Amino acid sequence: MTPTSKINLSVNLNKVAHLRNTRHLGIPSVTKAATLCLQAGAAGITVHPRPDARHIRADDVRDLAVLLKDWPDREYNVEGNPFHNLMECVADLVARKLPVHQVTFVPDSEGQFTSDHGWTFPQDAARLKPLIDQAHAMGLRVSLFMDADAAAMPAVKAVGADRVELYTEPYAAAWGTSEQDAQLQRFARAAHAALDVGLGVNAGHDLNRDNLAEFAHTVLGLDEVSIGHALIADALELGYTATVKAYLQCLS
Repeated sequence: MTPTSKINLSVNLNKVAHLRNTRHLGIPSVTKAATLCLQAGAAGITVHPRPDARHIRADDVRDLAVLLKDWPDREYNVEGNPFHNLMECVADLVARKLPVHQVTFVPDSEGQFTSDHGWTFPQDAARLKPLIDQAHAMGLRVSLFMDADAAAMPAVKAVGADRVELYTEPYAAAWGTSEQDAQLQRFARAAHAALDVGLGVNAGHDLNRDNLAEFAHTVLGLDEVSIGHALIADALELGYTATVKAYLQCLS
């Protein structure tokens, strides 16, 4: 296992779009939020368009891709359920020759409040394989949203995924309790197992300024963390620039 020297921060902008969608004024602007985060040093932008368009919409996905043409050293991650609208969204970007670098397959149901579990192996392998192949044919990196299950990592590699995104809510829920260290070690073992079979490792869900530094220090080999809810909540009080810099400090 070779730990990476830098952990990238990808900012999830769903909550910015969710607030905007409560009125018809176009504010707050998703593209303005992305610009401020990128200027502050974020390595990428994440969006999770859902079929009901309750936050990020199809035109947001395109507008952000257009914006990222001016940031060729940053990455665009589009996540969602590949059996819903995800593949249509990324195929549209590829057809328009707009930047998209990574797709993250998430097994959420239509209308689900938020993502709350990862894929199950070997049960999901057969139906995921052709979609992973389809994404690869479009030149995209594929990450699978997974629970911190070290034993599943060889099967994830075998199905053709490039990375996993570890679902970190169990760690966040255990933060500050007697279960914190046990959860940290579970995630460390899962990351180690992923790296050992040649997978990259991302992480996300309920990471925040309190719990992120310990996670990044203990779970070695992380490529990227994707953070939305807590970061946007902090930005309401601190501003985007100060907030992104604070999260980057946690990762350093």
